[in-house]
Amino acid sequence: MFLFKTRGDKFFELFAESTRLVRQGAYALRDVMRDYEDIEQKMQFIIDVEHEADDTNDAIIDLLNRTFITPLDREDIFSLATMLDDIVDFLEGTIERMVLYRTGKPDPEAVQLAQLLADATDELVKAFDLLRNIKGNQGEILEHSRKIVELENEGDRIYRQVIAKLFNTCPDPVKIIKWKEVLENLEGSLDHCEKIADLLRGVVMKYA
Repeated sequence: MFLFKTRGDKFFELFAESTRLVRQGAYALRDVMRDYEDIEQKMQFIIDVEHEADDTNDAIIDLLNRTFITPLDREDIFSLATMLDDIVDFLEGTIERMVLYRTGKPDPEAVQLAQLLADATDELVKAFDLLRNIKGNQGEILEHSRKIVELENEGDRIYRQVIAKLFNTCPDPVKIIKWKEVLENLEGSLDHCEKIADLLRGVVMKYA
């Protein structure tokens, strides 16, 4: 059934659910980096979160396809939903590589990247919770977006350092290849957080 108009609350509820799943996955990956024990069990937890995130993304897209008048531009809703889902895909890919490649215990820089990612997802949750009232919450949304960009910039710096460290100090080329992929996925997750922050700033400009 095609909905001529729906209350915007349903979109915002689904976005809130999506961001919390992203944060849940990021926290789980951070815990893996801090404590490498029981990694296969922790991988299954993140896979389960990814499936829930897929379901939520599908619900947003389905609602978007059935709604004529939406609370935000259709393109923005679609982009926000798919980018949130992409982050969870990166999280799943990160831990799967750690398990499949038997990477072993992460270096401190990987732990730092995972912590930055967890912090960025905190800011995403806070920003999306404010979207119901963009005009009234303009400053706060922009502040959370700014913090995400700062976290991503710090992540870039740490990523460059740890990649240089791998190539300069690690004698095992196989280990370099393994960890390079894992770190690229971590950095990719942070990149997607920044892309969402940029899109949120654009949404604020349109509606505030």
